[in-house]
This record gives sequence, structure tokens and C-alpha cells, in this order.
Amino acid sequence: MNKAFVREAENEDDDNDTGAPVGAASLPAGSKNYLTPAGHAALRAEFEQLVRVERPQLVQVVSWAASNGDRSENGDYIYGKKRLREIDRRLRYLTKRLDNAEVVDPAHQANLDQVFFGATVTVMVLGSDAACDVTYRIVGVDEADPATGAISWISPLARALLKAREGDIVKFHSPAGAREMEIIEISYDS
Repeated sequence: MNKAFVREAENEDDDNDTGAPVGAASLPAGSKNYLTPAGHAALRAEFEQLVRVERPQLVQVVSWAASNGDRSENGDYIYGKKRLREIDRRLRYLTKRLDNAEVVDPAHQANLDQVFFGATVTVMVLGSDAACDVTYRIVGVDEADPATGAISWISPLARALLKAREGDIVKFHSPAGAREMEIIEISYDS
């Protein structure tokens, strides 16, 4: 049977993949893509890297591989085309995110005594044998990295912290159960 009439398995993934990183949270419907200046710069830098460096280099490799003749067993061509689809998918994703982005500079925050987007919050986890201080930074969905304490503004923990003040006790339901945290310090460093 002619390949033109058969849908290949490798192309089936293209329809469902959005270009978002694995495990990335999506924005709530109708909300803006809030980003810190650093997060916006990182997305813009990734976009520029893909458009100006990676994609043109890969197009050259694919073009060279295509000129070699038989494409059915040409690894450079097959891998190159697959990688081009991945890059184009990521570029579409980044374009949408950057077009919908609203940059919020924490340094310009007016209410410095309350937790809002961009705040760095130090909390003391209460109720455990050894109370410990933990620091979180409330950032955009695209820049969240829980391993470094950067949590998305739409995460349940960030929602529990929003609008709280120093000294407030915040209750938060985590997968491990209900927890209480006392807000020790709030800062807005960019």
C-alpha cells in the first residue's frame, strides 16, 4: 500500500502534543499568563534561540540529508524532520504564551505587607515535631520550579498564601494532609 494513504504512528503524537513541557500546568480559562520580568526574558530567549539558531541549523541538515537520495532509511532526514516538528510545536506554544503574557514586576508592588504575585514568602511549617522555615517565590506558570521554591500562582499552596500578611497563620491542604504555616517574612525582590 502506498505510504500516502497510511497514517504513520509518529505523526499521531503531533495532533495531541501542545509543545508544553511535560507536567506543565495550563492556565485557568480566561486568565492572563502572568510572568516576572526574568520569566518573560527566559521565554523570549528560548524563542529566539529556537528561531535564530537551532531551527536554521536543523533545516540545513535536513536539506543536506534529503539531497542524499533515498529518504526512507536516511536517519539524518527522519530524525531531522521529527525534531523540526518538535521545534515548530514548541515555537507555536511559546508564541501563544508570549502573546498572552502580562509582565508583572515585583519591584513595583504597592502593598509590600501582603502576599501577591512575585512575592518571596518565608513560612514556618507548624504542627510538626521540628518546625522549619521554608521559602517560596510565587511566579508564573511557565517559570514554576518547585525544586527551587518557585511555585505557580495557580498552585493550591500559592492560592492559600495570596493576600496573607506577616504573622498570619495559613491553612493548606496538601497531599500529606492539612498543614498550617505561619508567614514569617514577605519580600518583593526582582
